[in-house]
Amino acid sequence: MKAVQVVGYHTKLQLTEVPQPTVEGPLDVIVRIGGAGVCRTDLHILEGQWEEKSGVGLPYTIGHENAGWVAATGDAVTNVAVGDKVILHPLITCGLCRACRFGDDVHCENSKFPGIDVDGGYAEYLRTTARSVVRIDDSLEPADVAALADAGLTAYHAVAKVAKTTRPGDVCVVIGAGGLGHIGIQVLKAISGVTVVVLDRNPDAVALAEQIGADRGIVADGTHVQQVLDLTAGHGAEAVIDFVGEGGATREGIAMLRRAGNYYVVGYGENIDVPTIDVISTEINFIGNLVGSYNDLRELMTLAAQGKVTLHTTKYPLESFQQALDDLDAGRVRGRAILVP
Repeated sequence: MKAVQVVGYHTKLQLTEVPQPTVEGPLDVIVRIGGAGVCRTDLHILEGQWEEKSGVGLPYTIGHENAGWVAATGDAVTNVAVGDKVILHPLITCGLCRACRFGDDVHCENSKFPGIDVDGGYAEYLRTTARSVVRIDDSLEPADVAALADAGLTAYHAVAKVAKTTRPGDVCVVIGAGGLGHIGIQVLKAISGVTVVVLDRNPDAVALAEQIGADRGIVADGTHVQQVLDLTAGHGAEAVIDFVGEGGATREGIAMLRRAGNYYVVGYGENIDVPTIDVISTEINFIGNLVGSYNDLRELMTLAAQGKVTLHTTKYPLESFQQALDDLDAGRVRGRAILVP
């Protein structure tokens, strides 16, 4: 089968022929890929940022946002059947460790991460397990929802925390209206009562944010921190979700935060530099967000089936993977780029 592989760091991916995965265990599920999301993490992988953390051997197939059709199953699989449309939770988990027993499978002690430390979905087929597949509604197509498997799930995971700790009328600032941000905005409007204020340097991204439900869009032009403070009578926002995490976004985001406010870190790339006296005197909180659980993904797919969350996509054939990566890196992608085998 065709697969796009990492053959070295600080070099380009290669399209090659590799053996098609087969069922090896009773809970294995082979998925024919209908769409694979192109994520900024994929760029970070090529930059070598994950080399030490993942420990993956090269070459391997990249791609961690995947959806498609069940092509084969192990003899103990009962939750899906051949032909079912599915989206894949990004982790393969054991179900037996302490975290999994708590339902916190994102922190599984024995997890594998297709596209990060084992073969992923920039390919025609992928092997996962029954614990990782979620059937999707007949109204949804794999290529239209694939990036919800990680980008959407990460956004949902953070937003669900905001929804639990805010009240109607509270202000939530969303930094970044790109691939994750435009999903987070829709989820915020669907499951919370907050006033959603969106910041982005790109006027087109701000326009998209307002189109999909943001209560206020602000172009980050140097006056945006003051604009947020003006909107909140000088107090700042109860919550800030930072989907950028670099380029000074954290410093500015903290300046927009209300006393006892919560700062949800999603994007990454720079350090948080805050005097500890400021943390304790204002009782602000910094909350990390990785990816959501299996149940988070089921809930997100319910919102998608209800039409409350729509993924804005640009689709590319698998062979055009380099163009998709280049467009993402250059900021030319509105929403998410999707590779379609």
